Amino acid sequence: MSLERDWDSIQPDRTFRAADAGMGILRITLLFGSAAVALALIATPMLDSQTRSQSPRGGLTGLDMTSTGSIARHNTYTLRRSVLQPMPSSVCVIRNDGSRHGDC
Repeated sequence: MSLERDWDSIQPDRTFRAADAGMGILRITLLFGSAAVALALIATPMLDSQTRSQSPRGGLTGLDMTSTGSIARHNTYTLRRSVLQPMPSSVCVIRNDGSRHGDC
């Protein structure tokens, strides 16, 4: 019996408490959650730089980067581009009065 009393003085509470298990689950959740956030903060810029180098704007040349805009109502014109023209960047501008400028 003295061994049992000695053990109780070293480890007095040998019962399982649900609050201890809840704190353990909370600690594990916080550990893995913070690891996931840290991984996302580190991995996102690395993956972004890899996808930018593979995107069409990064490496391919000769793409049509058409921009749109607005002009005054009385100054209307038409822009024509054709794959049959000798230069891919050739543009034909046709004004409202029928005059043509550029590579027509």
